[in-house]
Amino acid sequence: MSDGFEAEARRWLVSGRVQGVGFRAFAARTARSLGLRGGASNLPDRRVLVVAEGPLHALDRLEAALWEGPRFARVQRVEASGATTAEALGAFDAEFGSER
Repeated sequence: MSDGFEAEARRWLVSGRVQGVGFRAFAARTARSLGLRGGASNLPDRRVLVVAEGPLHALDRLEAALWEGPRFARVQRVEASGATTAEALGAFDAEFGSER
């Protein structure tokens, strides 16, 4: 059984009114406060991609926060999937983590 402290990487595709409302900065700030590494980028289809690596409990908290978003965002959908460490360390518009 998992205790939530194993490191894992996850990716989320966030849909709705999520570009032009500070969503990437919100995601980076929230992830950084949870001790996660990764980043967030705007996609051409108006979604935001967030990829993060860290403890399972922190990833779960980030996912919950992504559903809320910043004040002017209107999140309609958050699609979660597994990711690789390489994805979490890729190039992003908004990066987070202290080991970059």
